[in-house]
Amino acid sequence: MDIHAILAFVDSSKYILLFLGCFFEGTGAMLLGGILWQLGIVQFAPMYLTLIAADLLADTCWYLVGYYGARSFINKWGHYIGLTPENVSKVEHRFHTYHVWILTISKLSMGFGLAVVTLTVAGMMRMSYIRFLIINALGSIVWILAMVMVGYYFGDVLTLIPHQYQIGFAVIVFALALGGLGYLSKRMAKADW
Repeated sequence: MDIHAILAFVDSSKYILLFLGCFFEGTGAMLLGGILWQLGIVQFAPMYLTLIAADLLADTCWYLVGYYGARSFINKWGHYIGLTPENVSKVEHRFHTYHVWILTISKLSMGFGLAVVTLTVAGMMRMSYIRFLIINALGSIVWILAMVMVGYYFGDVLTLIPHQYQIGFAVIVFALALGGLGYLSKRMAKADW
């Protein structure tokens, strides 16, 4: 297969590839969608709707894992990883009380690394799927738009930096982002809400 055939395949399958990328990875595909939009390779509306559909389908899969499998897994194996009935009860109480806030913040922050756990707990707690879907859809609309815009406006930022400084710049930005997320995560863990 020659390079022209590969490029033709990628061009004809760009929305499918974005869907798969967002389903399996998420944020990186959203940023890529913004870059591709800025380059004129994709149109905004189909790209945006594709990313939302993939994100919601991925969230639904984790919800279903929680709905159909998490409770039996925890009952059988939870004691090996510190999930005692008391711990699960505390999580259930907090989730029932603050589920809208928990899901919204998880979506808008990509869960600070706990998005999968949050989505699975929503299913395990038997949260209404329609309510779950509405909250996640609203969060997805905002989060995906933000990530697409970052990709659109800052996707080519490294080309503005001299070549010899690009790696250092990328490392500094990455470290600052991790530090900021760590700080926010600690602040949220201390908050009693």
